Amino acid sequence: MIFFRRKKKATSPIADYSVLHSDIHSHLLPGIDDGSPDFETSVHLIRGMKRLGFKKLITTPHIMWDVYQNTSDIILNKLQELKGRLVDEQVDIEVQGAAEYFVDEHLGELVEQKQPLLSFGNNFVLVEFSMVSQPFEWKKTLFEMQIYGYQPVIAHPERYSYLERNKDFYDELKSAGYLFQLNILSLSGLYGKSVAELARYLTKKGYYDLIGTDLHHVRHLEALKNPSVLSSLQQLLDSGKILNPSL
Repeated sequence: MIFFRRKKKATSPIADYSVLHSDIHSHLLPGIDDGSPDFETSVHLIRGMKRLGFKKLITTPHIMWDVYQNTSDIILNKLQELKGRLVDEQVDIEVQGAAEYFVDEHLGELVEQKQPLLSFGNNFVLVEFSMVSQPFEWKKTLFEMQIYGYQPVIAHPERYSYLERNKDFYDELKSAGYLFQLNILSLSGLYGKSVAELARYLTKKGYYDLIGTDLHHVRHLEALKNPSVLSSLQQLLDSGKILNPSL
């Protein structure tokens, strides 16, 4: 009798992001924004991030008052619950909590009232603009943040496609001393051609300081596994300017 050995399926290599050490933008706290819906999903995503080589995850749920009325207490309490679940599931990775603040009246009020903001690293605070129009009164809010010792980090500036015809706005933001954070999947075209082109433009200008996954769900995690996505970051990684490894 002749036996045939089944050929093992070749496993595709996955990207190794250990060179970054830290991810500074994700939505892993369950049930409080448009990211992970439950603890089971959160644990699955975090396991996946650990397999991709990340050693620290700084998760940043939305604070966007018209949609996600999160507070520091809500976020930090949920973070402690998640950490407990990770211990139970024996997932050994450092997880910290910050926030992605939408530049709106609510953020302006928090800053005016000198309310403590959720930050990471050297008092970095992640902020995002509207996806459809230039933010209102952003100068006042971000300048006051600087006055109070915070360093604003502009989340995914390449995704504000309305700036494609007003690239001087990027120069204005950089001149004011703000840091820029690239979404890893922007260069790969996940968000569309115009976003990828703006990401390449800002890379060429040397404007990026930080890199984040902006991980929301399993589809993002699967896309991050592609080694070509990591290779698209090579120019930035070679520049020596990216701050993630120091966090």
